[in-house]
Amino acid sequence: MKKPKLLSALLLAAMSALPASAQTHQFTVQANKLGAKIQPTMYGIFFEDINFGADGGLYAEMVENRSFEFPDRLMGWNTFGNVSVNDVKPAFERNPHYVTLSNAGHNQKFTGLENRGFFGMGLKKGMKYEFSVYARLNNLQGKKARFRVELVGENNVPISRDTIVVTANKWTKYTATLTSNKTQQKGLMRIFLMSGDAVDLDHVSLFPEDNWNGMRADLVKDLEDLHPGIFRFPGGCIVEGTDLETRYQWKNSVGNVENRPLNENRWNYTFPHRMYPNYYQTYGMGFYEYFLLSEKIGAEPLPVVSVGLACQYQNKDQDVNAHVALKDLQPYIDDALDLIEFCNGPVTSKWGKLRADMGHPKPFHLKQIGVGNEQWGEMYPVRLAEFVKQIRAKYPDIKICGSSGPSADGDKFDYGWKEMRKLGVDLVDEHYYMSPDWFFKNAGRYDNYDRKGPKVFAGEYAAHAKGDPNSWEAALSEAAFMTGLERNADVVYQATYAPLFAHVEGWQWRPDLIWFDNLNSVRSANWYVQMLYGTNRGTHILKLTENDQVVKGEDGLYASAVYDAPTKNYIVKIANAAGEDKTIALNLKGAKNVKSAKVITLHANDLHAENTLKNKDAVKPVESSLDVSGNVVNITIPAKSFVVYRF
Repeated sequence: MKKPKLLSALLLAAMSALPASAQTHQFTVQANKLGAKIQPTMYGIFFEDINFGADGGLYAEMVENRSFEFPDRLMGWNTFGNVSVNDVKPAFERNPHYVTLSNAGHNQKFTGLENRGFFGMGLKKGMKYEFSVYARLNNLQGKKARFRVELVGENNVPISRDTIVVTANKWTKYTATLTSNKTQQKGLMRIFLMSGDAVDLDHVSLFPEDNWNGMRADLVKDLEDLHPGIFRFPGGCIVEGTDLETRYQWKNSVGNVENRPLNENRWNYTFPHRMYPNYYQTYGMGFYEYFLLSEKIGAEPLPVVSVGLACQYQNKDQDVNAHVALKDLQPYIDDALDLIEFCNGPVTSKWGKLRADMGHPKPFHLKQIGVGNEQWGEMYPVRLAEFVKQIRAKYPDIKICGSSGPSADGDKFDYGWKEMRKLGVDLVDEHYYMSPDWFFKNAGRYDNYDRKGPKVFAGEYAAHAKGDPNSWEAALSEAAFMTGLERNADVVYQATYAPLFAHVEGWQWRPDLIWFDNLNSVRSANWYVQMLYGTNRGTHILKLTENDQVVKGEDGLYASAVYDAPTKNYIVKIANAAGEDKTIALNLKGAKNVKSAKVITLHANDLHAENTLKNKDAVKPVESSLDVSGNVVNITIPAKSFVVYRF
């Protein structure tokens, strides 16, 4: 009788001496007990016009300074011959400058303009490009002026051209279609005056034919394929502006595109090592377009408006000229109230009528609004209180999102949360740009949050890995962290990765979800993590534990589980941050009719691996299937991997 006991003891001792990687983890999912509901907005995206994300990026306009309104009126343009800038009886009241092309004074000299767009004009073989311009005869007694517009290749040879004849002495829109017969990364557009009569030109524009409502088709597709639940815009720091005069004002971004006034971009000279003095906001892609885009990609819109504070990083709180006084705050509150009317109001209302006149009589069904971006200190809540009071009175169903400041913790963060609770905002916007190590260690961040009061909106977050902005290590750490967002969906209402876009030649901030040049885009490893969460969101939390404890980093493993009511799927997400494979006995306790599983694995052997325009598939999901017999499934999670199971 003693020998078997001794043998058992020896076996147990031997097993305990084995390395952790050789042990089988026991995960239990309470599949028959639905937890809290997961919001449709749970995983989403945040857009800000940084890194040439709008003009020169998502906004498909190819002409830089198309209305000659940059402070340097001809910035972005090369001129030759007799070209002047004028503002007499302009075509557009809020964009009053235009150019006049006059005879060069010699039959062997020419007058004209060249525009290279944003880091060159990307031209695609076989693509049609829609040229448009507002023009008139400069001389009221003139009879006819002609000019030629050309697409020019990298070798300075024209590849497509058309001629426009101007006979009106009043501003008239003229168009032409140009087709590129080759693909060029760094093309340009050239305009030649071909007559003796002078001509005035304004709002010189060029769009690829495949644009969607003025936006680049490929970049829209990159957003659509994420299946985001929420779309936060337009920022970010540009909501605040370097000063209040340059804050983003949504009313300037609607109405006729040609008459939307130029605004300085908050990011044009913020970073001395990445300065872009030519970085402005034309508002060609304004709030109306953002709402259309929200509909297109299936995301709920979340616009953010100024609370009357200029960027606090760039201005002292004590500077009375930097921020609006409380007594002068009402116009800012009116902007918020009018925005809600623009989105949801009837066509008989002032702003609802404008929405209808722009082509969208149906409401946009706005449900949330952000007031202030990344504000902190005592100046913020006293101003926010006035917004809360008036928005609640007029639109009680609109959720209000306040801010906890620029950090993930600390005095400003604690003060912000305390004040947001006092004000009774619905959501508190938390921001954290931290190292991958921080994200790995904070997967349990929300496990002990107060379940009463405001919900969490993780409005800006991204792992910042040194030297490797969009490395697999950063993406894997975000995947691990997001298991904690999912597990705590009862308190985390929604989350948006930031920033969204970056031009490879015009970036100021990284990492970013999507990188692009003038012809192509690349989906980062981080993009694939967001996509996998967005397409496997589920409708209810399921409790997942090991030894009655949540799985948040022990032995390098992170896990969460959800149930998806429409598909009747049980979805389990597991991140393995360890350097070796992990075996798991996954018990789907109480699950019904489980016979197979779809398995999606995101993996790279090298933590420094990164998707680039030259190597788009360095990190990419691989799908497989798994036969299941019974409710206990034995699985192996590869080292440095994120795996999604749909049972």
